[in-house]
This record gives sequence, C-alpha cells and structure tokens, in this order.
Amino acid sequence: MELQLQNLSKQYGEKRAVQRLNARLTPGVYGLLGANGAGKTTLMRMICGLLKPTSGAILLNEAAMEELGEQYYTHLGYMPQDFGFYPEFTGREFMLYMAAVKGLDKKRAKSRSQKLFSMVNLQEAADKKIKTYSGGMKQRLGIAQAVLNNPAILILDEPTAGLDPKERVSFRNLISQLSRNRIVILSTHIVSDVSCIADTILMMKQGRLLLQEPMDTVTDSIRGKVWEVLVSERQAVEYSRRFPIVNLHHEKGKVRLRMVSETMPAAEGRAAEPDLEDLFLYHFGNQTQEEMEDVDPI
Repeated sequence: MELQLQNLSKQYGEKRAVQRLNARLTPGVYGLLGANGAGKTTLMRMICGLLKPTSGAILLNEAAMEELGEQYYTHLGYMPQDFGFYPEFTGREFMLYMAAVKGLDKKRAKSRSQKLFSMVNLQEAADKKIKTYSGGMKQRLGIAQAVLNNPAILILDEPTAGLDPKERVSFRNLISQLSRNRIVILSTHIVSDVSCIADTILMMKQGRLLLQEPMDTVTDSIRGKVWEVLVSERQAVEYSRRFPIVNLHHEKGKVRLRMVSETMPAAEGRAAEPDLEDLFLYHFGNQTQEEMEDVDPI
C-alpha cells in the first residue's frame, strides 16, 4: 500500500493553505506536526476527499483518486477533530448507522461493531446513549467508526484532545495496535503523543512540508543547538527575550532554562540531548501569530 502526494496545492483567493507538497507514504504511523495555520487540516481533508486540490494529485498504489472513484474511499478511515455524534443514539445504533453510510451489509456491520466495541473497551456502554459518554468514551467511539471498514489509510485529527493522561496513554496504545499494515496519519499539537508512537515525522510550515524524517533521526539536525543554563531570575528574563525557551524551572532561587540557539548562549551553558519539542520550537518558536493565522482558513 502506498499513498503518494504529488505537487499538492490548495489556495483560497490569495491565501495558499498548502503549497506544492510532495510525500510518499507506506504503512506506519506518521506524526503530522505544525503550528496553527500550517495547513495540516487542509491537507488531511484533501486526502479524505472533502476538499478538492487547486492543483496536484493524490495517488493510491499509483492510481489517481479521481480514477479510483468510490473504490478510493473504501480504503479510507477518518476521525475529524470535531466529530458529529447523535446524542440520542446508543453507541451500537451509531456504529450501525455509520456502517450503512460506509456500505457494509448488516451481518458484517453487526460483527464488526461488536469486535470494535471490545477493542476500544466500550462493550458495557454499547447500548447506552452517546450523551451519557465521557469525552474519552466519545473519542474511542470516534476511532471505532473510523476503522469500521478496515481501512488501509487512517486519518486522525487531534484524537487525544481533551483526554486525561490515563486516557491518552490508552488511546496511544490503541493507535499503535491499529497501525499494523496501515498508513496512519496522526495530527496533534501534543508532541509527546507523537514521539511515543510515530515511526516518521511530517512537519508542515506555512503550507509546505518542512521535513519528512524517521522518528529515530528526526532531531539530528538540531544536535548542538539545544542548551541548558542555570541563571538568576533577572538573567532568565533577559534570556527569554533573546531565545525560544523550551522549559523554565525554578531551583533554589535560580532558574534552569532549556533553550534553542544556533550557538552556545552563555559560557555556563551546556549542550542538551534534543527531543521533538525542541525541534518544534526550533522551527516555530519565532513564528508570529500573523504568520500562523495567514495560511490555513479551515
């Protein structure tokens, strides 16, 4: 299974949400990162067929989306950030409704729903109304409907938003379980969720694909650019004005700063092992609010 994005662009008037984006995706978990307005949601909606690209092409196993028609959507599962549930439906009624929308016959819909209720740990709540579900239960129901048709491509937009730490861990484990032999694109602003389960990082900035790197080497580019210093509170204020600060921690009257800088910011600074949060701040720490809002109107 291969999903190919060729020179993919989406423009709204003068605003370019996605600009000539190229990527080749094979089974695995792809963490899609970027600041607000980077174009992530527009990209995912184009892959899902909800938005038509201004130019470029989306190919599945070298066949264009337009040529495949309905066959393309049989390979696709999507969990949007704001999923519309029917509060008066029970979980089971909702799953059977979604199965009908996806074209599953009744027998397969029932067996598949039961299996998925077990997988997402909603067996005991299957016949309760969705309006009684907690946020975590709704998220689990959302991912269950996304994989009803056993898709080869699974698109998840902010799937752990609003979950407590325990629910997030359970959800990450579920996504890892579902990623076998699938292309999973996971968009989230919670960097730690991505670092735990992603095989590859896709980072977007101002509508462009900034990088596509395996998780185990993605931070190599900023090695020697992440620093820690222990300074006075007055010095900490000055450093905060000059450098993107990843972390600030008060220690016995002093402040330990973790920051990103091309060169050592102070004689007392020491190099730190970079992580995904450092990489994110390296690329987005100086991006203005205007830049972030000017790209993706969706």
